[in-house]
Amino acid sequence: MSRKLQWGILGCANIAKGAVIPGLKQSELNEVTAIASRDIDKATTTAEELQIPKAYGSYEELLEDPSIDAVYIPLPNHLHKEWTIRAAEAGKHILCEKPLALTEAEAVDMAEAAAKAGVHLSEAFMYRYHPRYDIIKDLLDSGAIGEIRAIHSSFTFNNSGHSQNVRFRKDWGGGSIYDIGCYPINAARILLGSEPEAVTVQAFFSPEHDNVDMMASGLIEFDGNVGLTFDCGMWAAGRNPLEIIGTTGIIEVPHAYSFPANGASIFLTQNGERKEMPVPSVNAYSEQGDHFASVVLNNAPVRYGVDDAINNMKVIDACLRSAHERIRVTL
Repeated sequence: MSRKLQWGILGCANIAKGAVIPGLKQSELNEVTAIASRDIDKATTTAEELQIPKAYGSYEELLEDPSIDAVYIPLPNHLHKEWTIRAAEAGKHILCEKPLALTEAEAVDMAEAAAKAGVHLSEAFMYRYHPRYDIIKDLLDSGAIGEIRAIHSSFTFNNSGHSQNVRFRKDWGGGSIYDIGCYPINAARILLGSEPEAVTVQAFFSPEHDNVDMMASGLIEFDGNVGLTFDCGMWAAGRNPLEIIGTTGIIEVPHAYSFPANGASIFLTQNGERKEMPVPSVNAYSEQGDHFASVVLNNAPVRYGVDDAINNMKVIDACLRSAHERIRVTL
């Protein structure tokens, strides 16, 4: 049997317990070996629940474990830089939860640390590893909807009543642009294959939530006079659609980023006729894990390098500046 990548998990966040760890366990090339928390009881309980062999009472202990090849970091945003760099210095490959950092400059520092250590660093945008995005790209490349004229996407949910949520800590990198606005930004950049020229964002900063942006709406301008219009929010009814409008057709993704196993459908409209496109039913977290492992174990080509994460942070920086200063920001 071929070797599998041995993973350690830095933290017991819900995204780790509910999605990433199960995804890694269902994948072909990965094993979850250890989990760490600053509370040993929490780490032990989580390890028992998820059948993880080892539990550590500190992140440092896990990084010292020579059997661990790679770590997944689901910590609050303000801790991403510190623990990515410390993991790199320990010789571990790193899958870091999105957004990679708080700023483009932080992302550059993290990338440089990974390069210096000779380890692979990737941002955990699982949605883009689902095969439906390859199907969408093929449709666009084939001219199925003509020339792209616009992209619209939204990602919203309402957890405004959870006052202790880390998303509502401004100094921890809270806010909807960091948390979920990063998805439409990332998707548009991937689908268009280019970087934005300017951004304009209006946001609602809530005094009840440490003045983080609880809702934001924006326009991101790309070359060729194509724009992404998007909205993101943590105090709004939930949805996450993506729509690509072309000169002759439309591609719709009703559940673009967060979707049930049977809710990954895409729809193509041509000549006024709308039809559902067949899409494989797969676990995107497993696909993400297997791609990561293939890069590390088999030197497979990297689909989305750390440069992509740096460029995404550059756009997020501009969006936040635009929202705070109420200006159009050129890139």
